[in-house]
Amino acid sequence: MSTFLIEPGAKLANRYRLDQVVSETGGATRWKATDETLARPVAVWTFTEGFPRTSEVVRAARATSRIPDARVTQVFDADDTTPVPYVVEEWVIGSSLSDLLSQGPMEPERAAGLVAEAAEAIAAAHAGGLYHLCLTPSKLMWSSGGAVKVTGIGVDAALLGATVADPGAVDAQGLGNLLYAALTGHWPGGPQSGLPAAPQGSAGPYPPGQIRQGVTEPLNTITTRAALPQLAGQMVPGPPITTPADFCAAMAEVPRLIPLPVSPAESSPPPEPGTSRRTGELDTTGSGPRRSARSNGTRGTAVSHSASAPRAERPAPSRMDQRAARDQASPRKVVVGVVAVVLFAAVVVGAWTLGSMMQSDDDPATPSADSADDSANDAAEATALEITDSRGLNPHGNTDEHSENAPLAWDGAADTAWNTQGYRDPLDMIKPGVGLQLDLGESREIHVVDLDLGGEGYEFEIRVGDADGNSEDDYEVVGSGSGSSQEVVLDEPADGQYVLVWFTSLPQNGGDYRGSVNEVEVRGIE
Repeated sequence: MSTFLIEPGAKLANRYRLDQVVSETGGATRWKATDETLARPVAVWTFTEGFPRTSEVVRAARATSRIPDARVTQVFDADDTTPVPYVVEEWVIGSSLSDLLSQGPMEPERAAGLVAEAAEAIAAAHAGGLYHLCLTPSKLMWSSGGAVKVTGIGVDAALLGATVADPGAVDAQGLGNLLYAALTGHWPGGPQSGLPAAPQGSAGPYPPGQIRQGVTEPLNTITTRAALPQLAGQMVPGPPITTPADFCAAMAEVPRLIPLPVSPAESSPPPEPGTSRRTGELDTTGSGPRRSARSNGTRGTAVSHSASAPRAERPAPSRMDQRAARDQASPRKVVVGVVAVVLFAAVVVGAWTLGSMMQSDDDPATPSADSADDSANDAAEATALEITDSRGLNPHGNTDEHSENAPLAWDGAADTAWNTQGYRDPLDMIKPGVGLQLDLGESREIHVVDLDLGGEGYEFEIRVGDADGNSEDDYEVVGSGSGSSQEVVLDEPADGQYVLVWFTSLPQNGGDYRGSVNEVEVRGIE
């Protein structure tokens, strides 16, 4: 009988220091630990004396370490011959799918990209004779380094002693469930990992296309065939998807977004760390989701990928962090700035006083109060112009800026809004801007654009044109603004059929940079 005491601070193999318990599963305990030899965080499984499946878990972990796919959580060590058997795995820092869905369903293309990556990892495991059998939103991770990671392959089934007659069908349905959750924010079959149960009909959960608008027909069909096989051939065309390889083949024709890095901030340990997400670039080639250059996986067939080295605990500072560090003012800079402002003000006051003394009372250059108020009077006389159509404008990206929701910006209801896409980094670090285009039906004389925006932190331009352009350069800049909601009065009236609200900076909202227009009104002369 071992006298080793398993508690925080204990050390295994003279290198793995157990720091804190993350979860417990029927006699098996998962720890966040530190590999003191390589100075990195790791996850460690330990087992109570008499745990009946210790040897099976260790064998599964060793087999998992041989899967040639970087999206499978790495196994660093496993030993059942020591007084305290253990398994040492990669500690993944990032967001689980349940974390990503905490603010609502994902965009369909991003959901497709994330789950397609997981499907290829599962297919690679099946090719090596290993299965998952326990796929849930907490098992699909989007790491801070920009890689998709699937945790628990081989090990979870061994921990639970799970055996099934058709593991391919179980994992294919699990992948379908993940895609269903990513598209709808619901889990088919009941609550799971903080997600509510999917709405049910007489035949079971409704297909995702009936729960959420915007789910494309191909994604609705694939998800239903995998997650709801009883509806395949009835509510959607095609037979049930019964293997991960078949799931990968179906997803190969679906456009999706590349997963890109998220911030490296960790959440509290139980059950997994979590943080925010980042947008990517649309893949419309049909060849599958392309990997970022910063990702630690490589592309190939669904079952052939090269492994990568384990990641360090903390990646290099993001561009946003570097920019914030550069922008932070030192005390000396503040003092110099104050002195400069005082000197400048003194020069301006002196120049104005001297000019007033030299200028005669009847100087024709002296502005009149009437001329100064011309713009204000024009604005007061302007009336609301009818908006006949609208769309999102994203000339520097491959995704649509939610054009289907653009009418919500001028529907007269302040509790509905058009939103931009969410961006991981400040907008000016990614592209010149994004916009909301308003169609007035015909050319009008425009005096005022009144914006009700969601929050502070905006910088934008008002652009006007007569052509239905696909670039901001097709419109003339006639005004600008910053901050929050405001009424932009144009210095000079502008003629045009189209008004473009062009955002060059967006506020941070829940980890992303995202803009909202609750209501917009264009006023001018009919």
